[in-house]
Amino acid sequence: MRYFLIADNPDTQTGFRLAGIEGVTVSRAQEAEEALDAALAQPDIGVILLTEGLAAQCRQRVDQIKLSARTPLLVEIPGRQGAGRAPDSITRYVREAIGVKI
Repeated sequence: MRYFLIADNPDTQTGFRLAGIEGVTVSRAQEAEEALDAALAQPDIGVILLTEGLAAQCRQRVDQIKLSARTPLLVEIPGRQGAGRAPDSITRYVREAIGVKI
């Protein structure tokens, strides 16, 4: 099993490459979806890392993979600019999922 990165900037790809994780840099949603399809076609890839900016550009495809694909695991990571989530995103997620305000 190996990791594969799909990033929206070369700095992120370089950092992960230094850690031994191969990947590609893309800039458009169509390129990201093509890279996802190529990664999904490789049976030895167990985890796909995708920057949040790209995930937002192709949200429908990302959600489809997360809900239907057994493997690989698709993980959204913050890009170079940091997390694109609101500070209370986890609290809001729990509230929406189970209806409990914490």
